Amino acid sequence: MSVVAANVESVAEGARILQNGGLVAFPTETVYGLGGDATDGKAVARIFAAKGRPSFNPLIVHVAERGWVAKLADTDARFEKLSAAFWPGPLTLVLRRSKNCPASELVSAGLDTIALRMPDHKVAQDLLRAVGRPLAAPSANASGTVSPTLAKHVDSSLGAKVDLVIDGGACRVGLESTVLDLSEEVATILRPGAITAEQIAAVIGPVKISHEDPAAPKSPGQLASHYAPALPLRLNTTQATVGEALLGFGPGAATLNLSQTGDLVEAAANLFAMLRTLDDASKFKAIAVAPIPSTGIGIAINDRLARAAAPRG
Repeated sequence: MSVVAANVESVAEGARILQNGGLVAFPTETVYGLGGDATDGKAVARIFAAKGRPSFNPLIVHVAERGWVAKLADTDARFEKLSAAFWPGPLTLVLRRSKNCPASELVSAGLDTIALRMPDHKVAQDLLRAVGRPLAAPSANASGTVSPTLAKHVDSSLGAKVDLVIDGGACRVGLESTVLDLSEEVATILRPGAITAEQIAAVIGPVKISHEDPAAPKSPGQLASHYAPALPLRLNTTQATVGEALLGFGPGAATLNLSQTGDLVEAAANLFAMLRTLDDASKFKAIAVAPIPSTGIGIAINDRLARAAAPRG
């Protein structure tokens, strides 16, 4: 990994890396983000792998312009008012994914929502426009460690796991964005941040503060139930019984295969989309899933599968 000063050349190089599936850390007004092409499932999976993120928590997707949101999510009057008031800025808005949302399902952790933000930082905006695609970008640090507000923090935390770090100096806010859920009738703050409940209420009226259990996040820094297929899941098997679909991993016959070559990053990228495809009661009675090695991002895959296979209440 190399750390380079923010300028026209480094932004162009960062855009080239991102367009080819790589990872680039860049400054925002809140903290440094670990960016990957949000429309590329393998790039998003690389983010999880680089951070050592223990499970598939939803990632915030960054946009350069409000106009980009129309392709990604369904909006309402509250979005229009809030984005006009606080974007660009440290406010993330959780919306329902649009019908043909081009973002990988992995950024949403299999949920039907997507978390969106427009960063208030020239380097971040220049990079987004140069890439021409939304970027998934959680904080650029190893999971569980202090969020980075300087380029050297990224370097010391992630090292060679990042293809490029663009050094834009110290982050102005230094605290992660406020996350506001607009996917339900009552707007709810899922994570507090620099934009306060009082500021939000002044624009759209009263808001709730979430007190969800943090074991199944609906947004970064919070929780809600993960997507689970309607069909039952049977894990750690290499053969399907009559009526079952087989979700494979590695060489061998299967209804669908997460990765024929045994690539865990590819498997992570395919997981949610393939589960949804196999969740078809008109074709199958259950889904059997091949064993996944519990190493690297495989730990997160197994965590997700265990949640999906848990007994239904």
